[in-house]
Amino acid sequence: MLEVSSIFLSIALLIFFAYRGFSVLLLAPFLALTAVFLSGDESLLAHYTQIFMVKLGDFVTVYFPLFLLSAIFGKIMESSGSARSIAEYVSDKMGSENAILAVVLSCSVLTYGGVSLFVVAFAVYPIAVALFRKSDTPKRLIPGAIALGSFTFTMVAFPGTPAIQNAIPAQYFGTNTFAAPGIGFISGIIMFALGMLWLKNQLKTARKNLEGYGTHDDKVIAMFRKDLPRFWVAISPVIIVILMNYLSVKFVFPNMDTSYLEQEKYGVIDIKTVASNWAIIISVFFALTFLVACHYKKIDITKCLNTGAVDALVPIFNTASVVGYGAVINSLPGFAMLRDGVLSMSSGNPLISGTCVTGILSAVTGSASGGLSISLEMMGAKLLEMANSSGIAPEILHRIICLASSTLHALPHNGAIITLLVICGLSHRDSYKDIFVIALLNTCIATIAALVLYGMLGVF
Repeated sequence: MLEVSSIFLSIALLIFFAYRGFSVLLLAPFLALTAVFLSGDESLLAHYTQIFMVKLGDFVTVYFPLFLLSAIFGKIMESSGSARSIAEYVSDKMGSENAILAVVLSCSVLTYGGVSLFVVAFAVYPIAVALFRKSDTPKRLIPGAIALGSFTFTMVAFPGTPAIQNAIPAQYFGTNTFAAPGIGFISGIIMFALGMLWLKNQLKTARKNLEGYGTHDDKVIAMFRKDLPRFWVAISPVIIVILMNYLSVKFVFPNMDTSYLEQEKYGVIDIKTVASNWAIIISVFFALTFLVACHYKKIDITKCLNTGAVDALVPIFNTASVVGYGAVINSLPGFAMLRDGVLSMSSGNPLISGTCVTGILSAVTGSASGGLSISLEMMGAKLLEMANSSGIAPEILHRIICLASSTLHALPHNGAIITLLVICGLSHRDSYKDIFVIALLNTCIATIAALVLYGMLGVF
């Protein structure tokens, strides 16, 4: 019982201190070793250097190119005005009377095209301020609108999204980012529809209560720039990412001679293991090349590259630290008891087991990618084995587990939520209720719907 208690205490402390604002870079190794010590194991340094750091390094080795290229891509999209151009174009076409929908669509186009949600928030927020002021829509609804367009259907549901949450399962299941497009598209539509229904209802209630934009000392002046690139030039890199990603995983890599990967120096792997990562790397690289070619005269390329490279470090090491934490917990005797308990409760169904474990771990870490990484590091091989024996395609497992990572991650200590509220100059009290419904309750409903669709109707 002590072995299990040590894990729960470690997890509880992780939640508590993460909510208090402590960096996971410090919390993850310290609390992992705390769990080791409390379980009665004295080999603390061995767990730190041979398990925690090894798994942290493995994650960085695989995913650093994705984080690096995505960060640079986002920085150049921001500096060139491309992200702002897309947001302004969408908002102009939708009109201030559809302010909420304009913000949601602007965010979704950018994030589906590979732009970091943090860059999206900074780019779209000034536009949202202008639209919401003009339509007298309560400012407190801006975080919910940005969250709907950035944290939900374009992050885990829509097929082909280059989000890291959609790339991680491919490494464990031999799938790609377009896995189970039917379930992905339907669950994404559910997230979008429920989110818009909630925001529209909140606006209707605000109108009845005569609540307008409110009195706010907006730190960002919502001025429309005049030197922005044309919309079709601005959105071309986004199209390149989506198109190149699709062509790579569907046509290029399957028809390539990749027998060289069977050599020991490459790890004796199959192309399916790396195809998803390679596709994203290629697609973002081509999009970056296009961006630089179009805007090299108006941006400081050196600054963008250097800033983007630095900006990639904290996110990847935060996630990698969480992966290391999960690996240490996975090595403890108490975890085997917990894992067997979860599997027995789910009657051996890998979809239900994976959903439960991934959702809980995403809640613990306050991170969809962090919870997903821990879950698959702990149970990925077992879940795939169970799926194969049950006749469940790996693509279904990929999409369901990906959706599950978005179910409980949006708790108050989620770093992206805290950053979003800071950008908007609002508090949890002002806007967290909307984020909770949109990015947590609605994603739970969509995930359950996906399970039902596959279980009852066989939707793939």
